[in-house]
Amino acid sequence: MIKVIGRKIELTEPTEARLDELYYWRFEEKQQEAKKWNGPYIPEAWLSRENHRRKWLEEKDIATGVPASLIITSGGKTIGYVGAYWIDQNTDWLETGIVIYDTDYWNGGYGSEAYRLWLSFLFEYTDLHRLGMSTWSGNERMMKVAERLGMKEEARIRKARKVDGRYFDAIKMGILREEWAAVVASRT
Repeated sequence: MIKVIGRKIELTEPTEARLDELYYWRFEEKQQEAKKWNGPYIPEAWLSRENHRRKWLEEKDIATGVPASLIITSGGKTIGYVGAYWIDQNTDWLETGIVIYDTDYWNGGYGSEAYRLWLSFLFEYTDLHRLGMSTWSGNERMMKVAERLGMKEEARIRKARKVDGRYFDAIKMGILREEWAAVVASRT
């Protein structure tokens, strides 16, 4: 079982119990604050608990032994997940992302640590030359996290996302393997 251990969080493969906790955050928790930031312009289809579990467990690896998603835990509690998906496998174009559902873990460095560990894991266990992420200009916290980790803005599609009746830019950011190596080297 994969387990990536940080100071505040752990990234782990999903278990049935962890998936049930994640299901709560995604579909049952009343406030749904994370959905206001994590792609609020893309409606998330409701899934039954069984279908949610099956979808996660049937998810294909992005590379041999490298899962497409890992659960984020802190102090034994499920708080979110990190994920990756192919835009174009022929050109090694992989997008990454992170969601912290539990607002008690916002603004405390948990998301930054989880995303940093996820990018490190992906670069270490794949031969990908770049990793990317997509967000919208209203999600300033995600853009700051990505920038602090060395990602560069690669594209801005003006007024391509509509949230609460207002238009926002779509943002694409990315980091190359050699840039990531320099970031890691600067922190040691």
